Amino acid sequence: MFKNLLFAIAFGLIMQSCNKKTSGEESMPAIKEVFDKYYQERLPLYPLEATMNGDNRYNDQMSDDLTKAGKEKLIAFYKKYQTELAKYDREKLSSEEKVSWDLLSWECSINLEGLSFPTELMPLNQIFSTHLMIAQIAGGTSLQPFKTVKDYDNWLKRVDGFVVWCDTAVVNMRNGVKQGYILPKPLIEKMIPQLSGMDHGPVAEHLFYTPAKNFPKDFSAEDKSRLEKQYAAMVESKIIPTFKKLHDFVKTEYLTAGRSTSGFDALPNGKALYNYFIKYYTTTEMTADEIHQIGLDEVARISGEMEKVKQQVGFKGDLKSFFDDVRNNKKLMPFTKPEQVIANFNKIHETMKPNLKKLFDLTPKSAFEVRRTEAFREKSASAEYNPGLADGSRPGVFYVPVPDAKTYNVVSDESLFLHEAIPGHHYQISLQQENKALPDFRKNLWYSAYGEGWALYCESLGKELGLYTDPYQYFGMLSAEMHRAIRLVVDTGLHSKGWTREKAIQYSLDHEAESQESITAEIERYMAGAGQALSYKIGQLKIRSLRSKAESELGDKFKISDFHNLVLESGCVPLKLLEDKANVWITSKK
Repeated sequence: MFKNLLFAIAFGLIMQSCNKKTSGEESMPAIKEVFDKYYQERLPLYPLEATMNGDNRYNDQMSDDLTKAGKEKLIAFYKKYQTELAKYDREKLSSEEKVSWDLLSWECSINLEGLSFPTELMPLNQIFSTHLMIAQIAGGTSLQPFKTVKDYDNWLKRVDGFVVWCDTAVVNMRNGVKQGYILPKPLIEKMIPQLSGMDHGPVAEHLFYTPAKNFPKDFSAEDKSRLEKQYAAMVESKIIPTFKKLHDFVKTEYLTAGRSTSGFDALPNGKALYNYFIKYYTTTEMTADEIHQIGLDEVARISGEMEKVKQQVGFKGDLKSFFDDVRNNKKLMPFTKPEQVIANFNKIHETMKPNLKKLFDLTPKSAFEVRRTEAFREKSASAEYNPGLADGSRPGVFYVPVPDAKTYNVVSDESLFLHEAIPGHHYQISLQQENKALPDFRKNLWYSAYGEGWALYCESLGKELGLYTDPYQYFGMLSAEMHRAIRLVVDTGLHSKGWTREKAIQYSLDHEAESQESITAEIERYMAGAGQALSYKIGQLKIRSLRSKAESELGDKFKISDFHNLVLESGCVPLKLLEDKANVWITSKK
């Protein structure tokens, strides 16, 4: 059924790409209303997602995703829209409507499958967690606006909901312990300092008080006075006690019960849960064994390319010794201040700008910035991209963690910028948001295999964009690709083959040049978010294979900007759909 659904999606998008309508393909406004209603009804169910998407109507609300009632509401919502879609004869819809119909059908089915698992029993972890997202917003410069008095009042109300969410999280974690759904101890240990950083004063220096120290200039003295008092009271009577409760529970009761195993396969029905995450994140029916073998093959291939660079720079010794040299090479740690790290990424952007137009016809209008990751989450964070908004009110932001500038290694900076920023996530996500031809629910749709696969593919464009002139930066690109290949091995190893955290860490140390501290954080990330790390390499391999096929079959007729348009123009789609669409495009160009 999964393959049939992807084929149906692919067929619809292929028909759309032909851009021809018959008299039987007249637009049906009713189905458009279904798409619009789905999106509008979904937003209040996921208010944090609405905020991220730039819809500020629900900035005073929190998701009810941890309670039985909240979960039943989500199930009813997706079943409702399955029923709504079934009322329409898909074959009578226009080509564009067929694509949206199929994607909405997929969204409903994949979310309903996910809701059948009790993931609400493990609501907190050290990297993918609501308490971290709320803390990030609390600083006042992130996803939620703090421009008007109403914005400030909205946040006070959202914090009330967050307090309830945290109370429910503790109840759920206690139930999770009883039922065998609990995090591994190393992940729990990483959460403790995150929580302890928020469980005390002084109030005026607390992260959640920050917006009250940065009022817009047009606020009246009366509003400032009221909000200062309310924010101080919020921190003192709500936030500090809430984080103290979380901290005390996690440090004592939860840590004591933490499991010694590392993978999801140790959880009740854990293998089925992991298989779901494989499907969700790769948009394929690949098995853990298949992915594990692909990872092993890619690790071997990339190791051969790394050997060539090692010889080029004249290093004497084996590849593992070269990794150690790269990790500890002081010439690759030239900075003393975080500002220098950020400036280097901006310099990379300037270097590649003249060549971008050669590879891309489609470029986004949205603004873009590079920022240092906030201090409260910096030690356990990876570099990441937070989307901007199509209306320009919020830029896309590339966050870079710099816990210690003096030990920051620049070896992967060029490939990292291509992935997280331009032309990776910033181009793909911004173009999707700005595409007026897409219904609203598709403008913010995300398939990790497509989105992360595109970003990893973009790392291979460095030489075409005037980068990788330094062999160490090219080695950095290979290291980044190796990192994603290793993920296929260790993620499946952890969650389907009984690998321990220590075995996964050692495998990574043996095959890449990252520091042990960085590798440990990455392995613990995979332990917390099973399956997500698979999407990068699986998606990249598909996009790269489609480009190679197009270059081979089209010869002189191949134009790289046309291929990139093909990949980007429809927004996030499952990989099978992208493959079928590319095959039709190749045939049409011959």
